[in-house]
Amino acid sequence: MELQKIKQRFGIIGNSEGLNRAIDTAVQVAPTDLSVLITGESGVGKEVFPKIIHQNSIRKHESYIAVNCGAIPEGTIDSELFGHEKGSFTGATESRKGYFEVADKGTIFLDEVGELPLATQVRLLRVLETGEFIRVGSSKVQKTDVRVVAATNVQLTDAIRKGKFREDLFYRLNTVPISIPPLRERQADIHLLFRKFAYDFAEKYRMPSIKLDDSAVNLLNAYKWPGNIRQLKNITEQISIIEEKRLISADKLRSYLPTTAHNDLPALYKPIDEKTFSSEREILYQILFDMKRDMNDLKKLVNELMESSGRTDLAFQEEKTRVIQDFRDNSLLVPAKRTERENVDYEPELNIDQDIQEAEAEEVRDEILSMADMEIELIKKALEKHQGKRKLAAQELGISERTLYRKIKDYDLNL
Repeated sequence: MELQKIKQRFGIIGNSEGLNRAIDTAVQVAPTDLSVLITGESGVGKEVFPKIIHQNSIRKHESYIAVNCGAIPEGTIDSELFGHEKGSFTGATESRKGYFEVADKGTIFLDEVGELPLATQVRLLRVLETGEFIRVGSSKVQKTDVRVVAATNVQLTDAIRKGKFREDLFYRLNTVPISIPPLRERQADIHLLFRKFAYDFAEKYRMPSIKLDDSAVNLLNAYKWPGNIRQLKNITEQISIIEEKRLISADKLRSYLPTTAHNDLPALYKPIDEKTFSSEREILYQILFDMKRDMNDLKKLVNELMESSGRTDLAFQEEKTRVIQDFRDNSLLVPAKRTERENVDYEPELNIDQDIQEAEAEEVRDEILSMADMEIELIKKALEKHQGKRKLAAQELGISERTLYRKIKDYDLNL
């Protein structure tokens, strides 16, 4: 009976086990001064629970202040929470009390506490441990008696591992944890919430309330609701205003449900059998060998253009060698068979003439060697022409002097 009164007083709709447990925990912890950390996804209604705690505590006749930590700029968050003295920074034309000073004897709700800067976290930890704080620009220690309730939609344990949230502050805030379940885990409550929102908007806009047929109800319950209650409320309002017909079908409702990167609606799963996998693998191999053939055609075309233009400079040869080498390194010639250590139960069977593969691979290797010989010959001629002056030889070859030194060392040229 007490639970139903709390729900009616604070406008909570639903009877799921997770929701009831969260409300019961809030009521039980309210008479104490323990810090509470409320966790849950964005849009689940976390902002209601600090009010339940405050209104059922001995502080209910004192101030209640809700602060969205993520909405306050980092440069002013300390001033907002702890106050500042006149002239402490540009624009501080007078002294100002912070939220912790104003909420003395009452309750302060820190929403999105995971967004607090590390320096502010240190100040907050001191308030929680000793009740002391210092205004910005002051050296005077002040005391406050405030009940702190915090909330976040991020995993603070992950933030701790990344160094974005203090571990000691987490344990101080998390004295009593309250977890609010997402809407997708409250399937029996989804239609109840929709009907409540539809009735409220009908009253607000003075129009008949919208209703869902059976197929639309099934779709409503099957949807994952990534935006939770807030998203459900917004969509209910859109439909109430836009649709002329008051009975909504599944097709009409689907047009209001946003598509996301993942599929939020039930879908049929078609398993991939071994035959399909084998067929796709053969297609992949065929594509790879088609790419090899295209590369060989391109290589022949480049040779023909080079011979017809008389271009044999080293830079051109270097580029050609690099392309062929990359082609070879990326294993586009022949996919390597897996070894026994890879624990693969099969080896792909390729319908390709092995002799042709080996002959073509040997042809590429021979061509790479012939181009290396050509490069050595060009280096020797350039050095002879400039009487061993490597700087001039490098300019002649169109490469840097450093590259020339490296090639002389790689080819072990005794010049």
